Amino acid sequence: MTAPPARQDAVTVSVFTQRLSSTPRGARLARHLALAQLHAWGIQYGSDPSDAVAVIVAELAANAVTHGRVPGRDFELRLTLVTGRVRVEVTDTRTEPRPPAAGDVRTPTPRPLDEDGRGLLLVDALADRWEVIDREPPPGKTVRAEVDVLGWLPLTPSQGNVM
Repeated sequence: MTAPPARQDAVTVSVFTQRLSSTPRGARLARHLALAQLHAWGIQYGSDPSDAVAVIVAELAANAVTHGRVPGRDFELRLTLVTGRVRVEVTDTRTEPRPPAAGDVRTPTPRPLDEDGRGLLLVDALADRWEVIDREPPPGKTVRAEVDVLGWLPLTPSQGNVM
């Protein structure tokens, strides 16, 4: 006698990918595109997950443009929606300097009032998980952050916004 098959919950996966110019305008556009995509997936503007993802995308895109820029090369924004969480990935083509690992981010010193140097502190505070991985294919790196979306229900095809 065999056991009945284990019940498996349905997994909804949606992916949005966009290459953007390594400019301040590209970084700004990444944030706007991320918010629009979340809204299309049913994660409302102004919700905690939407706001967290907006800040994470803004900071990672700004870092890609400021620290990861290689002249003539773009950076890539990828959003992945899996039931229960949104994954943000920002990939650039520069391997060094490499950001610190999650948990190793420190407040900038000796000048804590400087206007820069806090991007990864925000990512660390807002993301439920994040990491830095090598880009495939090399060269470069990807900073990946995840935000849990508790109570999120995927849109059904009849609602017209499933991608």
